[in-house]
Amino acid sequence: MKYISTFLTGIAMGVANAIPGVSGGTIALITGIYERLINAIKSFDITAIRLASKFRIKEFSKHVDLPFLISLGLGVITGLLTLAKLLKFLFAQYETYVWAYFFGLILASIWLVGKTVNRWGPIALISLAIGGGIALAIALITPAAENDHIPYLILCGVVAMASMIIPGISGSFVLVLMGNYKLIMIEAITTFNLRILIPVGIGAVLGLVTLSHFLSWIFKRYHDAAIALMTGFVAGSLLTVWPWKQAIKTFQAGDKVKEKVIGYEWHTPPMDSSTLIATLIILAGCLSVWLIELAGKKAHPPSSE
Repeated sequence: MKYISTFLTGIAMGVANAIPGVSGGTIALITGIYERLINAIKSFDITAIRLASKFRIKEFSKHVDLPFLISLGLGVITGLLTLAKLLKFLFAQYETYVWAYFFGLILASIWLVGKTVNRWGPIALISLAIGGGIALAIALITPAAENDHIPYLILCGVVAMASMIIPGISGSFVLVLMGNYKLIMIEAITTFNLRILIPVGIGAVLGLVTLSHFLSWIFKRYHDAAIALMTGFVAGSLLTVWPWKQAIKTFQAGDKVKEKVIGYEWHTPPMDSSTLIATLIILAGCLSVWLIELAGKKAHPPSSE
């Protein structure tokens, strides 16, 4: 049951990673598996290579927390592959309501992430402000043009995976900024285009392993400042998923005309029934986070990590 719960958490992370503005790292943090995930990834070191090369599978599995990583990884892949097409449909038909749900998820996550700070001192408050400022700045950057060259795809994988495991920084939104969200998350995944997915995957592995060591070091030495910074990331990302916004689009002419979102115009919600529905959906998103946290605590109590 513990690994089934981890698998379901992975699905939630995969879905979150597919949505611009939502971070899979936030899901990992509120379900209580974040530090375990970072430490497990960091464990792929010289010792792990030595154990694997000598086929000491049991010791290797224990060293890298392999059953946990496999169940979580399968969940992430399942979430990405099975829901990519559904999300494409939902965004086309019910965009405001989809954003409302994710706005509720992130809104509730601010409290759940922030409450894990042991002491809100000056350093933590400064870290909170810095995190919020960075997330807001990212939301206001104009996206780049689409680029399918292999070195750039590897770079996309590195940057997107790094941001995917940082709560509040959306890997998918970073791909939007780099101009390759539609190419990778919609077209390549739904058609299983290996020419795109393989270099992105190589970059993702490089980014994941490299950043895991840094994050583990930060958590051990500056826990409260790190969590406060991530709380700021989560709070600042609310602008990205604000339900009532209008995409600013441009069209590029090359081999074919391509539509590209270069920014957003945010506005206040209208006073009509759709806003009431969206508000209820926001509350449903908040409730979902509470249920995710509750399930995460039952499946991964502190004593088990």
